[in-house]
Amino acid sequence: MPKKEPAWGRCPFIMRGLVVAGTHSGVGKTTLTLGLLAAWRRQGISVRPFKVGPDFIDPGHHAQAANSLSHNLDGWMLSREENLRVFRQHTGTATIAVVEGVMGLFDGYDGNTEAGCTAQMAKWLGLPVLLLVDARSMARSAAALVHGFATFDRDLILAGVVFNQVGSPTHLRYLRQALEQAGEVRCFGGLPREVELAIPERHLGLITTDDHPLKESYLERLADLIESNLDLEGLLAVLPALSQGKAWEEGPVYSSQPSEVRLAVARDRAFCFYYPDNLKWLARCGAEIVPFSPLDDTDLPAEVHGVYLGGGYPELFARQLSSNQAMLRIIRERAGSGMPMYAECGGLMYLSQEIQDLQGGRHAMAKVLPFGVRMLPRLKTLGYREVTLAADGLLGPAGTRARGHEYHYSEMISEPVDLPRLYRLTARTGGKSVEEGYTVNQVLASYVHLHFGSNPEVAWHFVGHCRRFKEKA
Repeated sequence: MPKKEPAWGRCPFIMRGLVVAGTHSGVGKTTLTLGLLAAWRRQGISVRPFKVGPDFIDPGHHAQAANSLSHNLDGWMLSREENLRVFRQHTGTATIAVVEGVMGLFDGYDGNTEAGCTAQMAKWLGLPVLLLVDARSMARSAAALVHGFATFDRDLILAGVVFNQVGSPTHLRYLRQALEQAGEVRCFGGLPREVELAIPERHLGLITTDDHPLKESYLERLADLIESNLDLEGLLAVLPALSQGKAWEEGPVYSSQPSEVRLAVARDRAFCFYYPDNLKWLARCGAEIVPFSPLDDTDLPAEVHGVYLGGGYPELFARQLSSNQAMLRIIRERAGSGMPMYAECGGLMYLSQEIQDLQGGRHAMAKVLPFGVRMLPRLKTLGYREVTLAADGLLGPAGTRARGHEYHYSEMISEPVDLPRLYRLTARTGGKSVEEGYTVNQVLASYVHLHFGSNPEVAWHFVGHCRRFKEKA
């Protein structure tokens, strides 16, 4: 994307930031976030994106718009201290940090507290909020809505409002007049209805950049939309310098130790769901991350000592994965030899006997795990999970705990009753634990996507098992 010099000149600050929040889900937070990232990047400003929640897909789009990795922040999977560390670690020397929120601004785990909501994260980071409001079928009533958001939590800093789905310049004028009369919150502009700028969706959410990268022409149009309709100069002027805030001052910044083992990580269109910080924790613990493609490669990279199979869309590429018999065979052989393998969700599906698609097709997989998987027409499971290890294993000794998230449209079939299960899963709300985390030799497979930042010891133990495998080889 070519640089376009901003009319208001180079940003003179060390670092500034904001949280993009909405009144509710589906209001257009991702489109606004991508537009801000694309516009500022085009103006030659260094931006760093973040996403609140366990989402894998939005961060991929952020990374393309900002030309910088986007990192997840989460009020349940990660402690306040870890969120601050992630934020500080990855803002680097950028000029602006842009954090996309989750759901509505105050929507969290329940109706009683702010736990897990975007507002809580904004306060933890000490960042002001840019509130996006869907203005369809509203004029003066929008001011009453904004008034409620502005006064609901006086400890929250509301930088201002952007209206979405604006019908005409006259509509926007009415909206501005209403806010000005209320005298509470500043309006930084309104975005017109642009249906063609919506990102297509799949059953797990927005499509990923791995199999459908955003075109530069799309990002240019988003940047044009933002620059033409928002007061970017005014917005930057109200953002505080983070060098003066707690988020910048608190929390250690961790460094990596020299690489001791090589870890093969599946990265292609079928396997693209990874928390970037998981890979960074593995590197900090001594692993050199070596990507490979189960779709296209016929062998694992040379001299690897472990495998990490993340999530993604293996069901959409089941035929191609099944036809790559060379890779399936080497995965099966390495698993049989005792090579450590950690698989999450899509990785579990790949290690199964077969994937049955919605059309009745059956596609043979690696046959490491003694059960098959079938796709369902509706969501099977969604929610946060806490994992407790019931015995010593790949991720640590018995009693080790870590947190993650589960979200899938498939289920296991022909699951052996006597198959060892290493995990005891509990939902965020507690309740009875469920046995999961399937183990065969040094293979551990689960539907849960763990965030290693919830307990970095799991990354250390995984790399330790790879190190011992290397020593025995």
